Amino acid sequence: MNISTLKQTAKAMIAPGKGILAADESAGTIKKRLEKINVQSNPDTNLVYRKMLFTTPGIEEFISGVILYDETIRQSISTEQGKSNKIPVPQYLTDKGILPGIKVDQGKAEMVNSPGEHITKGLDGLRDRLVEYRNMGAKFAKWRAVIAIGADIPTDASIKANAKALAEYASFCQEQDIVPIVEPEVLMDGKHDLQKCQEVTTKTLKMVFDELKNHEVILEGMLLKPNMVISGKESSVQASSKEIAQATIETFLRVVPREVPGIVFLSGGQTPDEATENLKEINLIGGPWQLSFSYGRALQEETLKAWAGKEENVAAAQRTFLERCKKVSVARSAR
Repeated sequence: MNISTLKQTAKAMIAPGKGILAADESAGTIKKRLEKINVQSNPDTNLVYRKMLFTTPGIEEFISGVILYDETIRQSISTEQGKSNKIPVPQYLTDKGILPGIKVDQGKAEMVNSPGEHITKGLDGLRDRLVEYRNMGAKFAKWRAVIAIGADIPTDASIKANAKALAEYASFCQEQDIVPIVEPEVLMDGKHDLQKCQEVTTKTLKMVFDELKNHEVILEGMLLKPNMVISGKESSVQASSKEIAQATIETFLRVVPREVPGIVFLSGGQTPDEATENLKEINLIGGPWQLSFSYGRALQEETLKAWAGKEENVAAAQRTFLERCKKVSVARSAR
């Protein structure tokens, strides 16, 4: 483990005005997204879409890193000189000044005897996979754990099991000089209010950092990718952006160590405008960490619609994508 390398990479990932593009949709998720614009998903069409994102002129001004899926990190992009001249995706991003990363979890499985709760899979063979990904150029990785709020859930057992898996993943990453993004997501799904989300987020983050400490994870060489403290989608009372920001910062000041260099928020089902506005309000309050973003759908939703799977729409879709990246960058720099 090279602690200096980990710190340098983490610092680059949260460079001022920049954030992370989550382009690590699983095969099932990208299939659903492309189907909405009447495009059939397969490795070739998936790459066409992602290439459009990655080759957008100027995104390196606002995007510090891209989280890739296993399929994508193994693919290559044809350059302007011709289809015969192909560059591996990680190398293309690196040449553009963008750090390549990789999603390493393998989805979720239902917890035994706990309906509605899940544990993230992927620890088996992870050490070997991380060596391979490092050799392919990955500089950071991501592992997502989901915590649902509902009747009698989440249980302490569920939170602890996911926290332990996150910590084990993070320690494996740092062995290979790969910066781990630790992503415990308290889901927006449900009728719970802001206070309930704050309560569950506080408990979840406390358990996560307890486990990270137990596994001797170097906090300065990792990033946290949490949910914002936000009302459930079906709640009768929806908190304002200012209330979300206040509750989020209050929560993190209680449980997130100052040694963590940056927090890269997930958008978690928010609209692009909501995710942008909430990030702005969070940064207006501020904290001891860099407060950035690691958005997937919130950066891509408008672009998908503008593209609609048509070659003649690529330029317009790229302009749409760049504009959203700019807006989120401004929000991230609001302080």
